[in-house]
Amino acid sequence: MKNIYSKLLLIVCAIFVASCDNDDTMSHTNVSAVNALYSPANNKFYDLGAQSSAVFEWEGAKAEDNGVVLYDVVFDRADGDFSKPIYVKPSDGNGFQKTLNLSFTELNKIAGLAGIASETIGKLKWTVYSSKGVNVQKSSVSSIIEVQRPGGFPTPDQLFITGAGSETGETVADAQAFKKTGATTFEIYTKLQAGSYKFITRKNGTPEVFYISEAKLQQDGATTYAGDAKVYKIKVDFSDGSTTMTEIKKIELWFPPLSQYLFEYTYAGKGIWKADNKTIVFKQESWGRDERYKFKFTVVNGATTSEEWYGSTNGDNNRPDANTPASFWYMVPVSSDVWANSFKFAGAVDNKSVNAVINFSASVPAYTHSFTVL
Repeated sequence: MKNIYSKLLLIVCAIFVASCDNDDTMSHTNVSAVNALYSPANNKFYDLGAQSSAVFEWEGAKAEDNGVVLYDVVFDRADGDFSKPIYVKPSDGNGFQKTLNLSFTELNKIAGLAGIASETIGKLKWTVYSSKGVNVQKSSVSSIIEVQRPGGFPTPDQLFITGAGSETGETVADAQAFKKTGATTFEIYTKLQAGSYKFITRKNGTPEVFYISEAKLQQDGATTYAGDAKVYKIKVDFSDGSTTMTEIKKIELWFPPLSQYLFEYTYAGKGIWKADNKTIVFKQESWGRDERYKFKFTVVNGATTSEEWYGSTNGDNNRPDANTPASFWYMVPVSSDVWANSFKFAGAVDNKSVNAVINFSASVPAYTHSFTVL
């Protein structure tokens, strides 16, 4: 019996100690709230069109166990109370530091979430939460910053064109993809026809929607296209909201050995041009058969018609063969020099009929072309 009582006493003690340990553990999660925000100064103004950043700094909170404290910087609309913040960001050092260095690009994104339109001035409210991962303490103080948004928008990961005025129509699943050409830029070669068109950031869910108005990128709307159907190169830059539209009037294959164009390509859709059943004959020279070629694009910008030349990344080339990498056929802008940066046909093309293709779609890693012997 004595042993039973002893065991019961040990169990009770163990439970008591464990309970005390749990209480101590929970007390170790207690931290104080942040009592002061140091910078930016209240109502500090930032022009977010610059390439810069804003530094947020505050007085440190204290942990009951004298350990480290984690911080989150919390943003809301100017009239918000942080009950439903629009953006939360851990401080520098994964939340351990009493500062946050925030790029203007990200601050511009937050301003957009607050409903501040591009190219306008608005205000954001910010504060700091302190914690040890639990028992979050909201600071009783907050501050305001005033921001001027640039004409651009946060850059999406992808972009598509859709609508009755686009060549793929109103079915979103068929929307044609833009090619991403830089950190903030996209471009597409596509046909426009009578009707409205818009740009979307994805084909499912609720995408962001953009359109062009007076050569500027705008959000939540559509552009109406009137007139004859034409093929365009459309470029958009999300950093400043700029856009350009260039009509691609004609593409021809230039054959400098004869100083003439062998044939013209026909637009086939989604950034692809084709010329079917065309005969290629090299020119006989005293030293052999000349097979050099490049491309001329006739383009229209507003009322001005001009030429754009596309050729090889190399100044000169050897004939391609089965071991030639795909990059050989990549097309890049080149000078109008008759011979420079010319491609060379494969030997198997001489005196043969071919199907010729130019591919300026988003489906290829770089703009390219090909010839298939029939």
